[in-house]
Amino acid sequence: MSGYLAEVRSLNPPLVLPGVYRPQEDTALLAGALSEEPLPPGADVLDVGTGTGALALQAARRGSRVTAVDVSWRAVCTARANAWLAGAPVRVRRGNLFTPVRGQSFDLILTNPPYVPAPTGARPPRGRARAWDAGQDGRFVLDRVCREAPALLRPGGVLLIVHSELSDSGQTVGHLRAAGLKAAVTRRHRISFGPVLRTRQHWLRERGLLSAADKKEELVVVRAELPL
Repeated sequence: MSGYLAEVRSLNPPLVLPGVYRPQEDTALLAGALSEEPLPPGADVLDVGTGTGALALQAARRGSRVTAVDVSWRAVCTARANAWLAGAPVRVRRGNLFTPVRGQSFDLILTNPPYVPAPTGARPPRGRARAWDAGQDGRFVLDRVCREAPALLRPGGVLLIVHSELSDSGQTVGHLRAAGLKAAVTRRHRISFGPVLRTRQHWLRERGLLSAADKKEELVVVRAELPL
């Protein structure tokens, strides 16, 4: 765990406005997957749900042309400021998932979407909870990503998604394969429950998403590639 915590600290940018999701273990897991992708200089990269812009900055350091999107104005301002402080040419747009980039295509799409199951029914999350709450099965945003992202990939392009196993990586892989992509879980990492899961672990056990013996959450990265 110490190695992951060190990687999380290394991803923390200089500015994080209140209410913006800070890089955590899921960000570090996705950053590791990004570091293994053979991106040529000038590749077009999209970071959806950019938050602080940490992953967008990592891609920009590799010479990629990066577009970052977030629905939160605070996140957009944070990512723009961090890109400016780093001297990185990241274009940051505000919008709901892929809306700001309709009609464009990318060599790589990264996303760390909201994925935590929440006992709120169909009521949309508000405030900071928008960064993690994703409906009773945790798939409110994930299913949209699986439906909409393939159309934005160039041939040979790659989609990297990080989420909890609580929101069912099998469904993610299945949806992406049905869309014509080659998809598989490529990274896994178990972490102790964070504050959000600790407060709702009894509800998760009642729903069968956690067993009585579960003391940790498993994070996964799903990699999907559009064949040439």
